[in-house]
Amino acid sequence: ILCKAIDKLKESPSLIFSSSVMIFISIFDLIPNSFKYLFNFYELIPSIIIILIFIFFGFLFIYFIKHIITIEEGLYKVGIISMIALIIHNIPEGIITFLTTTKDFRLGLSLSLSIALHNIPEGISIFVPLYFSSRNKKKAIFYTFIAGFSEVLGAFIAWLFLSKLVNDYFFSFSFAVTAGIMLYIACYELIPSALKLCNRKLLILFFILGIIIMTLSKLLI
Repeated sequence: ILCKAIDKLKESPSLIFSSSVMIFISIFDLIPNSFKYLFNFYELIPSIIIILIFIFFGFLFIYFIKHIITIEEGLYKVGIISMIALIIHNIPEGIITFLTTTKDFRLGLSLSLSIALHNIPEGISIFVPLYFSSRNKKKAIFYTFIAGFSEVLGAFIAWLFLSKLVNDYFFSFSFAVTAGIMLYIACYELIPSALKLCNRKLLILFFILGIIIMTLSKLLI
């Protein structure tokens, strides 16, 4: 029981910290940059409407992924399905990160940091059920590595096929959709999960800490 309590105390701050980072990146980086590129095509009001539609697409995408893969009983099944879902989620992330970095290095670096932080609880969600169902650390680490490596695969696909085919409209779309995905994960997955595990005052502290760190990183990058 004590070990479980300690595990919860470790997990919940990482969840809330990641959520604050994702919200910060979405609001102060991705959405403003999406507007910047879309302004090359439309005026203010049409741009706002289109951005909101793109963000909604991001919500729909992650909602669809979440509900199309049904999780049955059994920790091992949970771990495998989590791995598949995260691979589907991580490949587009890798594509967007690669294309973003080639377009705007500072934004790409901020986006990479955000993705790296929110991948920590994602890795936990794969490793824990696989390990406790199989008691095999190597297998659990291997499957977690596959899910993480799919980000690199997405970047490789972008390098091979997409780097010369994109324009400002594509970047606007990808930034806004990514913001929608991150806001959904932060608000509907990470924050509710963290609230179930830990004291709210501690979570507020780590949420503010994430905002402060991202603000400082934005000033330094």
